[in-house]
Amino acid sequence: MKKFKSHSLKDYLSVLSSKNPVPGGGSAAALAGALGAGLIGMVTHYSIGKGRSSSDEKKFKKILRESQQIQNKLLDLVDKDAQAYLKVVKIRKSNARAKRRAQIESRRVPARVCELCYKAVELTPFLVLKGNKYLISDVQAAVELLLASFKAAFIFTKEA
Repeated sequence: MKKFKSHSLKDYLSVLSSKNPVPGGGSAAALAGALGAGLIGMVTHYSIGKGRSSSDEKKFKKILRESQQIQNKLLDLVDKDAQAYLKVVKIRKSNARAKRRAQIESRRVPARVCELCYKAVELTPFLVLKGNKYLISDVQAAVELLLASFKAAFIFTKEA
């Protein structure tokens, strides 16, 4: 099966809206978080090299590196969420212990999405203070995507 993170946006949305068990809400939450982290990266790129102090430049480069790492991890979780849910579906008719283990494992993925979104939001205050002033709305959009991702993923961390 082709990884969802390798689909075009159009193909991903087509599969998401179809009658298939995956991708679902957890995968979509991870993708929304990756989009938010991507916006942080974009704003940071436009903020680097604008005659700021060397300590500010170092901070921007650190934010860029961290936002790219978070984006890549969230993109990986788009597929890991789908894989974890398929295990739950596959094991539904197994014994209670096996079902419980699969459910616990499947909740780890959205918990990781929440963690990564939180870390990404923590990168934004510096961008608001020192980043490109014309891109503050993009920082706001990033935070909103990350919060939506966090909230959606959090739903899947609870017991069914």
